[in-house]
Amino acid sequence: MSDAVTFEVVDARSTEAVEAIRAYFTELDAQFASGFNDWDALTEGAADFDPPAGAFLLLRVDGEVAGCGGVRTLEPGIGEIKRMWITPLHRGEGLAKLLLAELESAIGAMGHHTVRLDTNATLTPAIRMYESSGYRSIERYNDNPDAERWFEKQL
Repeated sequence: MSDAVTFEVVDARSTEAVEAIRAYFTELDAQFASGFNDWDALTEGAADFDPPAGAFLLLRVDGEVAGCGGVRTLEPGIGEIKRMWITPLHRGEGLAKLLLAELESAIGAMGHHTVRLDTNATLTPAIRMYESSGYRSIERYNDNPDAERWFEKQL
């Protein structure tokens, strides 16, 4: 892994953020049996990541975008991680765990004690990472059409 790993809080509507989210959604569309069903989320809901109730982060390696993720408030005390993604080029370098920790830190800084996230069952490496990071399976908490697994962790 490169020594030049940085995180930057950006507007989720910025060009770099939208490009990262689009790449993520394109990848999901190819992986999901029925395709990705929430393309409207590319532009809708970006305000959910606006401070102080949210944040959107770009992970950079040597200045280039290598991943992204957002956090938003679900309700008092509970934050949610969304759009967490690492470029295929940088997978296997430990960046996903670094990004997850940074997103959890952002949720904690917002005053939340609990973090939730959802994922699709086909994303088994992500599920393994969540479980090894202390997340436990919970019942459905949202209406995300692509979600098949829901997780929660106490911070």
